Amino acid sequence: MEDLDIKHIAIIMDGNRRWAKENNLEKSLGHKKGAEVLEDVSRYCNKIGLKYLTVYAFSTENWKRTKEEVGAIIKILELYLDRFLKTADLENIKLRILGDKDGVPENIRNKMIKMEERTKDNTGLNLNIAFNYGGRAEIVRATKKIAQDVLDGKLKVEDIDEEVFSNNLYTYGQKDPDLLIRTSGECRTSNFLPWQITYSEFLFLDKYWPEFTTKDIDDAIKYYEGRQRRIGK
Repeated sequence: MEDLDIKHIAIIMDGNRRWAKENNLEKSLGHKKGAEVLEDVSRYCNKIGLKYLTVYAFSTENWKRTKEEVGAIIKILELYLDRFLKTADLENIKLRILGDKDGVPENIRNKMIKMEERTKDNTGLNLNIAFNYGGRAEIVRATKKIAQDVLDGKLKVEDIDEEVFSNNLYTYGQKDPDLLIRTSGECRTSNFLPWQITYSEFLFLDKYWPEFTTKDIDDAIKYYEGRQRRIGK
């Protein structure tokens, strides 16, 4: 598939823990299965020519979970980064981490930075992984950066517009999501990309993320293509 009308899909990957519970498995195995699904989905999106895929992996609020569960998620992320670093050149995927890197363990932070540097010139799918991410925190961060530029004389107050603000977000230089998908049957955005999804189409699926397949990507694209996007017109 080439030259898709849809360029950017964002996904709230929800339901790993509930899937594990319903299958009498440890929570960590639910997160492991979720990571495997993400690998399959990202490869498929790259294959069909999608330009951007942004996934919500770990929010700033998720640190409130048990120490054991957080530790398992961190370990899975580390394994994912290690595998990605080995295959990045073959897959041609460009990866960016959205979120506060300073708030994650140093070894993970170093791998995130290494991975972004390693894949910066890749020309395939732009895969954004939101980790230690909060939408309101992102907006506050952007506001502080703009305020500092004004104080430093790099920017005039009257020059601040939507483009300037967007260029100070984690997703700078990227198209806003055309479609937001959330799995697990929940119908809320949970502090995910509040600025960027202003005009996105929403699709809420009554299935857990570990049950998500590449066919669901195809169905989501068909759903999007069937929408009449007015964007305020």
